[in-house]
Amino acid sequence: MKGIGQSANAVVMIRPYRFYPNPETAADNAFQREIVAEDSGKISRRAQKEFDGAVDLLRGAGVAVQVFEDTPIPEKPDAVFPNNWFSTHEDGRIVLYPMYSIARRKERRHDIIDTLRKSYRVDEVIDYSDYEQRGLFLEGTGGLVLDYVARIAYASLSHRADRKLVERFCADFDFEPVIFASSDEDGRPIYHTNVMMCIGTDFALIGAHSIFNAKDREKIRQRLRASGKEVIELSQSQIANFCGNAIELRNENEKLFVLSKRAADALSESQRATIERYAKLLPLSLPTIELAGGSARCMMATIHLPPLF
Repeated sequence: MKGIGQSANAVVMIRPYRFYPNPETAADNAFQREIVAEDSGKISRRAQKEFDGAVDLLRGAGVAVQVFEDTPIPEKPDAVFPNNWFSTHEDGRIVLYPMYSIARRKERRHDIIDTLRKSYRVDEVIDYSDYEQRGLFLEGTGGLVLDYVARIAYASLSHRADRKLVERFCADFDFEPVIFASSDEDGRPIYHTNVMMCIGTDFALIGAHSIFNAKDREKIRQRLRASGKEVIELSQSQIANFCGNAIELRNENEKLFVLSKRAADALSESQRATIERYAKLLPLSLPTIELAGGSARCMMATIHLPPLF
């Protein structure tokens, strides 16, 4: 697969309709926060305002954003995080993923796939969602952090990233699986790989100290360096502030490192300086949306499909 780049210049984003931290996902998502009793309409409106501001900033920075409105029925509190139910690939394939939360399975929308077909070449849709009936799950680029250039798929095992499905994806899409276990500072498994690491073209952020096994920890550091990345280590506190839940995008002239304002504020000056050697920081204000346990990266399903025109 020659000529593949790491960063996309187009994303799909879903504007939330009824937003709130989903109680069904709270058990294994330590990043999620309860909210005090408050009118759900007010919470949703705050999330919508944050979403609209994020879209404006991305478009202003030269990223093509394809916005879809969440449908009111059925209710989908996590619809703003579409990267978990589908991903797109340079060879014209789209993947649909099996979701751990029963409520989140309602987020899969074939009308979004049909709309993408109007502008991009879609040769095949690979649907793994039947694995839900067998109790096996892989929540897209939440469970997988992909190095598209080196063809490596990093995956921290959890309820939402099953080893068998990681290996199945890697066999189907020509990635090398690098599988490990990680936990937060309270010893709970990290629910999505993309909250503890992210990969850019020339750098990677990783909370390596959250990886259980010391040999795995060092192997992953070495694998990142061998694939040409400058490794930026994240502390547990920085992971908790969503520093790992970021993404490199690009416009016509430069690379952009998109993260939340909370995450940007948690980076050290030296970390920021390292990132800025390779990409321009683009912080998004997402305090309400982050209550649901996801941040900037989770809000974007990147479009890697070949354009029709």
